Amino acid sequence: MPSTAISAQGTIVQIASGTGSGKTITVIVVGYPTIITATSHGFANGDYVTIAGVTGADAALANLVWSISNVTTHTFSIPLNSIGKTLTATGTGTGATYTAIGNVKSISDMESGSASEIDVTNLASTAKEFRLGLVDNGSISLAMDHANADAGQVVLQARRLDGVAVNMKVILPSGTTPTASFSALVKKFSKSAAVDGVVGASCDIRINGAVTWA
Repeated sequence: MPSTAISAQGTIVQIASGTGSGKTITVIVVGYPTIITATSHGFANGDYVTIAGVTGADAALANLVWSISNVTTHTFSIPLNSIGKTLTATGTGTGATYTAIGNVKSISDMESGSASEIDVTNLASTAKEFRLGLVDNGSISLAMDHANADAGQVVLQARRLDGVAVNMKVILPSGTTPTASFSALVKKFSKSAAVDGVVGASCDIRINGAVTWA
């Protein structure tokens, strides 16, 4: 049988480096999920979008940062159960701007974590019984050629120093589910050097919550 392997060449890793312009919200359809209309918003499935300025009795429920889905040219959904709630279509949706991390040579351990086991054995059990807990999506490791001037590497190092969670994307080549989006914590950014070599760098990144593939 011929191989169906997909070349990893062309994979791009991006990190959020700023905020884009706010897109005006014109319609909110309550339900589960909540559907938001913002003309030509430019967002993608898995993007983190800050909703602000929505009014109504239950506005505080919507005015948060959301991982969006069901994206069309002019609409997207947020995982908010707004059935029976009062939300008024004012305000904006603002996404992050992303910068590619340069000189990445390899990515390993993507979604390497596992769910914890919850022991639910009781006195009537005839053998040990378990339930799975929340999914732990683990970590990823990046190996790179270091570059002081690379904007993406600069952001990685800044997030290591300040410890602030940052949104990231791994965009795989065409032929597979193309993009993983997730919140991340940059745990380590280290450098190495050797004779007849270039300065290398490695980065350990903790996935912070869910991973959205789209």
